[in-house]
Formats: sequence, structure tokens, C-alpha cells
Amino acid sequence: MGTRTGGGRTGGAGRDGPVLGISAYYHDSAAALVSEGVPVAAAQEERFSRRRHDAGFPAQAVAYCLREAGLRLDELAAVAFYEDPALKFRRVMATWLATAPHGFPVFRRAFPQWAGWKRHALDDVRARLRVLSGGRPLPPVVAHRHHGSHAASAFLPSPYPSAAVLCVDGVGEWATTTLWHGRGTELVPLAELRFPHSLGMLYSAFTHFCGFKVDSGEYKLMGLAPYGTPRWAPLIRERLINVKTDGSFRLDLRHFAFQYGQTMTGRSFEELFGGPRRTPEGPLTEREFDLAASVQAVTEEVVLRLARTVLERTGERRLCLAGGVALNCVANGRLVDESVCDELWVQPAAGDAGGALGSALAESHGRGAPRTHVRRGTDAMAGALLGPGYSAGEVAEFLDRGGYPAVCLPEPELVERVAAELAEGKVVGWFQGRMEFGPRALGNRSILADPRDPGTQSTLNLKTKFRESFRPFAPAVLAEDAKDWFDLAGESPYMLLTARVAAAQRRTCGPEAEGLTGLDLLRVPRSTIPAVTHVDGSARVQTVTAERNARFHALLTAFRDRTGCPVLVNTSFNVRGEPIVRDPGEAYACFMRTRIDLLVLGDFLLDKRDQPAWREEGDWRAAIPMD
Repeated sequence: MGTRTGGGRTGGAGRDGPVLGISAYYHDSAAALVSEGVPVAAAQEERFSRRRHDAGFPAQAVAYCLREAGLRLDELAAVAFYEDPALKFRRVMATWLATAPHGFPVFRRAFPQWAGWKRHALDDVRARLRVLSGGRPLPPVVAHRHHGSHAASAFLPSPYPSAAVLCVDGVGEWATTTLWHGRGTELVPLAELRFPHSLGMLYSAFTHFCGFKVDSGEYKLMGLAPYGTPRWAPLIRERLINVKTDGSFRLDLRHFAFQYGQTMTGRSFEELFGGPRRTPEGPLTEREFDLAASVQAVTEEVVLRLARTVLERTGERRLCLAGGVALNCVANGRLVDESVCDELWVQPAAGDAGGALGSALAESHGRGAPRTHVRRGTDAMAGALLGPGYSAGEVAEFLDRGGYPAVCLPEPELVERVAAELAEGKVVGWFQGRMEFGPRALGNRSILADPRDPGTQSTLNLKTKFRESFRPFAPAVLAEDAKDWFDLAGESPYMLLTARVAAAQRRTCGPEAEGLTGLDLLRVPRSTIPAVTHVDGSARVQTVTAERNARFHALLTAFRDRTGCPVLVNTSFNVRGEPIVRDPGEAYACFMRTRIDLLVLGDFLLDKRDQPAWREEGDWRAAIPMD
């Protein structure tokens, strides 16, 4: 599972001590700390630096993880890096040589970095750790393969003693798709597909062509797909990707440009799909809707075929997923709907941030740590609540320092008051406990609203999140009531499965819906919870239990008891282009800048009408780049 590359002296903790995992230098840098095979702390660097998808060395995330565990660097057994920089360098060089002379401009600009620190990224990691170590000895710094880190993050914290494992992303060192068999604490590699043949790159090419940012806007493309029809899917299968029955595939590289390193698509792509790419922030047309629907359909087809193959090869009926493509909750939902597997577990930080956790887990279990959580029948992710938390005293100090009026309420009174305000149409910023690890807000750094109001979706998108009107919102639902509201066979604790709204909650579209296309479809309520029902009748569901998040469960229960509806809109506590808020100050600023009516910081309730006038120099939105 790991390629040891040495470095430093072993600290005092010994062979089976805690392990720090790091992902960095591409996008979504992160750090994670694992002790005896159990995730203790994990966070993305963007939450500290406030730079979305920050790729730099995660110094602040590392410092947080050590602080959370009460450890120094020299007390760790090892530091695990999420990929092998030397092998990645060989792939980059081989790609440049294979595409010469087309890629020469990029080669000329990028080669000095790759010949220097990027090739020897572990040396850079060691140098930066020495700064944090205060002169104490460093533990060994070891490299794990990129897809090995993904596979470890998928299987090792899962609740299964054994499972098939599928990892699909853009590219690691060479691998773009890998199949594994997880048993006990071991992962056996079975097969891989290599760059440049990449499902993640195919999806990102369409993300780029539809005017969104690569490595950021893929979820927008997924949300756009239900507005269109997959009329381009046959052309994609015929001209872009040759998919075999087992899910293996090859791209026709004549129609792509990503292998040259400058952009994703070129003239050939434009000729296939009716003209140049959409200008970012430009109008969305039927072409973009249909392109999104088409590549989504092909992606689902490939994922389903790969899943069936790895399940057949392993003889398993349980499946674990990781890699950026595993964040495609629509494809994940089809795996469940079509009974491809009996049980499915997806790593909540499935992208590169999760590689930090995966490398730490692989190293920890490789040193003999057990998977004790499996005996309890639970996963090891602690609800993904692995980030920083703030005590009541710290929140009170922040409020006193700023002179911000607030009332402190015991939990029963707090959840009843907030539930009542939500039922009256108020929008609530909900800041509780430890921050989530991964891209989803799961009830600790969330903006909440009433899903029954047809106007909620538009208000939240345009006046609170300041984002595109077509973007859907996710429902959080009491796990015990989920089956009455969604066609969901099991749980979906990490908001990584899409399911149809249950028949009893659907509403027949009237004559006013006839002939509507594109974004006009937003005007038609399709269920009793229209704010979280996408135009195709689906929803990206989060099921909430008292075991994973007691206070969020209590709030949903109070809202159900008051309204009969056990569902709330749950969207991340941020605005477009900004990372999710981490601390009370960031939560308060977002509260005051937007159409959030109430802010809950732990036990403290703040009403915007009581707050002092909010003043800051310049336009704050100008400092946040578009996502």
C-alpha cells in the first residue's frame, strides 16, 4: 500500500503511534491525524486560508490536527503523503514527450518547477514540517500512491469487514480508475486504467466547455443535467469514449486538449458540439443543458459497469467508493436504485482532500492498527465532524468583544425557538460543534430553511448564497422518517446519494408546466417540499440520526413536531466562491452580509434586527473569486 521514502528520525511514539496525513500541491490541500487506526482530526487548508480549493502546503490544517490531538510532530510514528511525487513527475514528463511539440509552451513554463521542488515534493514537506517542529526531530515522511490513498479512505473507515472498492478520478500519478478488494486491514489492487484515459477528465472537459471551472464546477454540471435531454450521449459514445462491457474505456484523444496541459478542449470539440464553449458567466442555453445531461448519462453508465465488474471479481456485495467522481451523487444513487450492490459506502471527503486521511489510514493500519469500529457496525468517520470546534466560552468571548447582542438558551428551548422561526420562513445560520471534513455541510456549518416554501430555492440562491439560480438545494431529513419522504432504501448520512421524492409527497404538474424548458422548469413546484426537489423530482438526501448529530436531530424533530415535515433545507454556510465558514467570526460576517435572518452559535441565538450596523470598506464580494 505504501512506498517508504524515509526522512527524519522516528519520534517517541514508536511504530504504532499516531500518523499525520497530508495532501497538497494540486488542489484541496488537507491534513488528517489518525490514532490507532481511528480518524481524530481532519480539515482542508482552504478553511483556514479562506482561499477556495487552496493547493498550498496545509500548514494551518497540520497545526490544527496536532493541537486537537495534543501532540507534537516528534510524537508521531510517521507523516504520510497522499501520492508519489517522483512517479508523478515521470508521468508528466512522459506526457510532454508524447505530445511534443504541442505541449511545448506549457513545458517551457512548468518544467523548472517539475524539475525542482515538485519532483522532490517530499523534501518540501519535510522543510515545512521542520518550521512547525520547533527544532525537534521529524518522524519519517513516507509516500503512498494517489489511488492507494483513495482506496484506503474508501475502505478502511467503512463499516464493512470486506468489500469491493472502486476509485475513479481525474488522475493520480498514472492511475485514473482502480479496482480493489478490501479485507480486514488489507487492500489488494485488482486492475487499473491509466492516464490519459480518464472518466474524470471527460467530465471535466464538459465542465470547461459549458463555461464552468475545472476542479470546481463539476457539481454545477451535475446540477444542470436534469434541465436537458441526453441527445448528445450517442455522439459521446461514438466519438469521445469507447466503453467496454466491463466498464473499461479509452478516450479518443484527438478531440481533447488536456494532455497538452493548456486547456481541456479545442477546435475539434467545438466542431463536434456546435460551436465554441460557453463564456463563463454567460447565458445558459439548451445546448449546455443537453451537454450536461449527455455526459452525466455516459458517466453513470461507466460507473455502473465498473461497479458490476469489481463486485463480480471480488465476489462481494458491498461496495466502497472514493475519488472525485465518487462525489457524483446521481451516479451513486443509481448504484442503489438498480441494486448493483447490497450496501454502498462513499468516503465523505472523496476528492483529493480525503487523500490526506487515506494515506494516514493506510500507514496506520500498515503498522498494525486494528479496525475496531467494524465490530460495532459503524463507520469510523464520526459523522465527518473532524474539524475545529469552539467552546461556549470562546463563543461568548467573541460576542462580548464585538458587542453583538445574543441570548443564551438551553438546548430544548433553543431548538423549539429556531424550529418556530424556520416554520415562519426565516433563514438560519446554524453553527455547531466541530466543522465537517469534506465538501458537504452536514448540520454543523449549515444554512437552514423551510423546504415547503416554493420561494426558498430562489431566495437562497440569489440573495443568500449569491449563486446561479439553477443550483438545487439538499434536504436533511430525520433518518427514521426518510422512507416516507424519499425513495431511499437505506441511510445517506453524508449527502452523497440522490433519490426520488416519495410518491406520497409528489405533486402533479398542471397545465402551466406544459412546454416549459430550461430554467423555466424552476417555476413549477413538484412536491410538498419544492425547495429541495430538483426539476427531475430528485433530491440529494442527508439522513440524520441522533447518534451522529444529536442537536441537529433535535432541531429536525422539533420542526417535524411543529409542521409535520421532518425535512429542512441544508446548504453550506458560505457564499459563492468562499470556503465554508470555520469560526464564529466568519459565521457572523456571512450572517451580516447576506439574507440570513438568525444566527445560532452553539447555545447563542442572534437576531439580525438586534445587531449593530454592519460596516466594512469596499465591496466584500469583489475579494471572493467566482467559483
